[in-house]
Amino acid sequence: MFEQAFRNIDDVLWKEAGCTTELDYTEQTSWLLFLKYLDGLEQDKAAEAALEGRKYSYILDAPYRWESWAAPKNENGKLDHNRAQTGDDLRDFVDRKLFPYLNGFKQRASGPNTIEYKIGEIFGEIKNKIHSGYNLREIIDHIDELRFRSQAEKHELSHLYEAKIKNMGNAGRNGGEYYTPRPLIRAIVQVVRPQIGERIYDGACGSAGFLCEAFDHLKAGKLTTSDLKTLQDRSFYGIEKKSLAYVIAIMNMILHGIEAPNIAHTNTLAMNLADVQEKDRFDVILANPPFGGKERKEVQQNFPIRTGETAFLFLQHFIKLLKAGGRAGVVIKNTFLSNTDNASVSLRKLLLESCNLHTILDCPGGTFQGAGVKTVVLFFEKGAPTRQVWYYQLDPGRNLGKTNPLNDADLAEFVELQKTFADSPKSWTVKVGAGGTASYDLSVKNPNGGEAVAHRSPQDIMDEIAALDAESAEVLAKIRAML
Repeated sequence: MFEQAFRNIDDVLWKEAGCTTELDYTEQTSWLLFLKYLDGLEQDKAAEAALEGRKYSYILDAPYRWESWAAPKNENGKLDHNRAQTGDDLRDFVDRKLFPYLNGFKQRASGPNTIEYKIGEIFGEIKNKIHSGYNLREIIDHIDELRFRSQAEKHELSHLYEAKIKNMGNAGRNGGEYYTPRPLIRAIVQVVRPQIGERIYDGACGSAGFLCEAFDHLKAGKLTTSDLKTLQDRSFYGIEKKSLAYVIAIMNMILHGIEAPNIAHTNTLAMNLADVQEKDRFDVILANPPFGGKERKEVQQNFPIRTGETAFLFLQHFIKLLKAGGRAGVVIKNTFLSNTDNASVSLRKLLLESCNLHTILDCPGGTFQGAGVKTVVLFFEKGAPTRQVWYYQLDPGRNLGKTNPLNDADLAEFVELQKTFADSPKSWTVKVGAGGTASYDLSVKNPNGGEAVAHRSPQDIMDEIAALDAESAEVLAKIRAML
């Protein structure tokens, strides 16, 4: 049912001139989902308070609650068409009253880690792009069918929402920067092994994939009420600079079960590393910082190793923000391992001398959809220098692509062998020694033979062409239907 509702919403958004990509679809679905979720949360808390004989103080004033403006019901529990606004009335209410009211929460909230503050942040960042009040009414009716009450419902919704984020990643333009393949994230989480009570951080959190997967990983064990409260309130911390990703991260974490996510909307790299104190540090860092970006000179001033490459600034930030004994799993371009420019050499020296870089996972081309760069994952622990590095060359035995993405089985051997740093045809250990070479080169050189070139079978190529043709035909059919 949920899946059909999501399809129906996309079909209506297709008709909207202001919504042209998967990014727009996800953004517009997100703010409506959030308000529907908030309504369910408030109703549950009000019912809980009534059972205990307490009075519940609602977050939203009556006219702005979902049940008042979006889906007022009659005595039979059906939509009350006499009270439900539609057309221009509905659009004007949303644009002129609802959004300004919700945006104002940021000023009224008691602090940044409250749901009130998150409401203010979200509705200060996005705009309603659904300009037809009739389309808006149709979408609201579909959203109103969704239920967030049981864990099973939340679980199904979170899976569907993840699928929307994945589609954004495949949508070209800048969608890919929001999506790290979930099998890769799960493998990174399994290797870093976060524990309950540890503070887990992603300073480039995108759609919060790392934080959500870490939460799911920790939630899988036997938990006390105190453990659950720790996971809710003081375990997961993220920063995201871009407005759309910030909104999606919050919605994603809420759907995974974290009520008031600790996600800040700011530029991580504007933090001066000289100002970092012990209380600012984290036990675990999991991240895939943006690569290829360029930062302005005044941002570079915040870092000991000056460079315009965004990912290199993030790596310095992560090393600085780890506690002594803290553990990290960070995705970075594979050229970082061998570049000979001063910044790259200095950064490798800093990493090897201040951290134990125990594992490097070499990812094949095509791991990230739409990104033409090869990546590696660095696993390190802060506080002792690197003596040796265990390498694993991931080779799924096929070409990765949109119709053939990375899966959990592809990474199972890596996760297993990494526990004992075992040698295999795909894994080996290199001693770094005291200071290594002058350039601290960490290139991936498999002593068991070079990287095999995986030639695709003609059948694979034909299957992909057929899939792409079918996709094109579907798009053309939708365009014809609009004409």
